Amino acid sequence: MAKNFDVVVIGAGPGGYIAAIRAAQLGLQVACIDEWSTPEGKPAPGGTCTNVGCIPSKALLQSSENFDHAGHTFADHGISVKGLSIDVGQMLARKDKVVKQNNDGILYLFKKNKVTFFHGKGAFAGGGSGAWQIQVSGKSAEVLTAKHVIIATGSNPRALPDMPFDNKLVLDNAGALAIAETPKKLGVIGAGVIGLEMGSVWRRLGAEVTVLEALPAFLGAVDEQVANEALKVFTKQGLDIKTGVKVGKITAKKNVTVEYTDNAGAAQTLVVDKLIVSIGRVPNTNGLNGNSVGLKIDERGFVAVDGDCKTNLPGVWAVGDVVRGPMLAHKAEEEGVAVAERIAGKHGHVDFNTVPWVIYTSPEIAWVGKTEQQLKQDGVKYRAGSFPFMANGRARALGDTTGFVKFLADERTDRILGVHIIGPMASELIAEAVVAMEFGASSEDIAMICHAHPSLSEAMKEAALAVDNRTLNL
Repeated sequence: MAKNFDVVVIGAGPGGYIAAIRAAQLGLQVACIDEWSTPEGKPAPGGTCTNVGCIPSKALLQSSENFDHAGHTFADHGISVKGLSIDVGQMLARKDKVVKQNNDGILYLFKKNKVTFFHGKGAFAGGGSGAWQIQVSGKSAEVLTAKHVIIATGSNPRALPDMPFDNKLVLDNAGALAIAETPKKLGVIGAGVIGLEMGSVWRRLGAEVTVLEALPAFLGAVDEQVANEALKVFTKQGLDIKTGVKVGKITAKKNVTVEYTDNAGAAQTLVVDKLIVSIGRVPNTNGLNGNSVGLKIDERGFVAVDGDCKTNLPGVWAVGDVVRGPMLAHKAEEEGVAVAERIAGKHGHVDFNTVPWVIYTSPEIAWVGKTEQQLKQDGVKYRAGSFPFMANGRARALGDTTGFVKFLADERTDRILGVHIIGPMASELIAEAVVAMEFGASSEDIAMICHAHPSLSEAMKEAALAVDNRTLNL
């Protein structure tokens, strides 16, 4: 017999579980379906982000950064470390513990908010406006009915043509997070967020890392000044980054051989113990059975939605990686909240212009709004101001003075158009810029706000001052 709900959410990643919780908070009867499982077969909600993405990668980044500091910077603090070693197994066990804590936390939140959770795969089984039927395939088969369905099925890693992932030699993000011992030589195809973060982890632990990027420019989506600084720093750290390459034949036997053409047109060969492939992700609509109910999928494989995340089917919505826009967990969360509120008759809101981006390398890179090259391309007149962490007292005390903060403001109105940071705790500092832009602030507004001393946030104030050539500590 079918179980009836107001809303059924398919997928419990950041977009799905947040949508389910918010809908329940608004008084709706909500079910959430998710098929992720632990190695023991138990539910593991949280999607790619929690299980094989954002959360475990940050755990490994933190562990590897601690190891790197112990080996290279502790001595500056008068701390001597002898016989330094890394237990990769223990590092991975800690990572798994962090993941489980997040899995369990989501299950607790479902229970607290009275969201009914179903462990299995959700797919359309028929129906229409007012009575969509969703089949749950798991340990026990269930049929759910609901007036509203939210598709939040996420994305999958894109594989190279003719070279599928085996997660032994050729690794996707999941495989990159589970390497049992530090490889002597590691190859990374794709100098994007995942490639750089995972390359950084294993470089710190002793691997010789080569990154192959097809695009001619390094970090082309990032502000050019920041990208140039990042390339300089990462190269100094030991990442061998090659841009403008064309990857050819790949052979995976005992090791992996990558044949490629470099940016000068010369044939090259790279032999590595492991190869991480990080060339983007594709929307996941596998097994959704959307065709049976006429769900529209666009030419790129995304579920087609309008500006409110409505699909072409009445009462059916979609959020997160499976729809247009940046594939970011926090973007999915905001869409999930907005859709839940729209279903409840409220006015959900998502502003894509103020979605922050972060790369959790060391130094971290974070930005929001337009880059300088975008403003030039659009013909927007602007003023720029920047301030280096080298001149920031807290950064000196931390022993991490790499990078800078950069503000871009409209030449006429002084309204902030973009903020770009490379340096310590950039992922936290960018929040001030997001708030400022959401409220339509000017660079002068930030320049006039009192910031605690000594703090890294003072670099934000000084960069805002620099827009008007009024820096105080440089």
